This record gives sequence, structure tokens and C-alpha cells, in this order.
Amino acid sequence: MDTAELWQLIDDARAQVPHGGDAEAVAARASSLLAERPAGEIRAAQQVLWDLMSRSYTAPLWAAAYTINGGCSDDGFDYFRGWLIAQGREAYEAAVSDPDSLAGLAAVREAAVTWEELECEPVLAIAWDAHLKATGQELPGDCFTIDYPLLDPEWDFDFDDADEVARRLPRTAALHA
Repeated sequence: MDTAELWQLIDDARAQVPHGGDAEAVAARASSLLAERPAGEIRAAQQVLWDLMSRSYTAPLWAAAYTINGGCSDDGFDYFRGWLIAQGREAYEAAVSDPDSLAGLAAVREAAVTWEELECEPVLAIAWDAHLKATGQELPGDCFTIDYPLLDPEWDFDFDDADEVARRLPRTAALHA
């Protein structure tokens, strides 16, 4: 499985979930769809998923997640990126390229009003759950690697600094002002 195939799987899952908005339902459906594939493809999907997690491991996106969720620990950032993957390729690519674009997503605008945290840990287990369902065995730990890049030192500031966040992520900050 390659990146395009994983995104197609996510899109297919989103299409089968009412309004595609429930990230946990998207994760469960994606896992079920993946479980129908050969075990080798399931194992390959795990690496693709973690490559997406690695690609989205950026300080600007973390600052946006921190602002959107009213705080964001290391684990919280993983779960936020899981939620982002469940939103589909277009939202993911836009957010990785320009984290302030998240302010244009309906779910982010709604969460700014309701104070809902945007997280989805189950996305991180799509391949794990699919492999267990398909084979009855846990996913081998040696079928993927995680290689996070260094965070941009230009973004090494206190994400609670509202003025700095507003300067760097004006649309996102405006939702949470």
C-alpha cells in the first residue's frame, strides 16, 4: 500500500460515514476496509500512516493544534494529527502546508464555539486493528519505523503567547480570541 492508496481508503471510509465528520467512525470504517486486504498491505499501511504522522510533525501545526484545542501535549498532538488524517487528504495537505488554513474547516470553526477538542487516537491504530481483525495476530513491531524531524526553532515560543500566535496564525487565533 502506498500513500495514494491509504488516502483512497480514508476517502472511502469518509464516504461511508454520515457527513464524514466523526473521526472515530472514519477510523473504525477505514480499519474494517483495510482488514479486507492482504496482511502485507495492512502492514505496509502502518508505515504509510506513520510517514504521514512524521510529515505533519511540525511546530507551526503544533501551534495551531495548541490554539484550537486550548493546549496540546505530545500525545495530544499525535491525536490531533490523527484527527487531521481522518479529515482526508485535502485538509491534511492544506494544514501541513499552511496550518492557519485549519481555520477554514467547519469542524475547527464549530470547535471554537463548543470548545470540543479535535483529537482522534483511533486513527493511529487503523492498521493495528485491521491486522488483528484479519489475522488474529498483533501487528509486528518491526513492520514500521517512526522518524520525526526536528522542530523548527523559529517556532520555539510559548504557544500561550496570544500576540505571537495571532501574528503567525491570524485566522486560527481570531477564532479563539
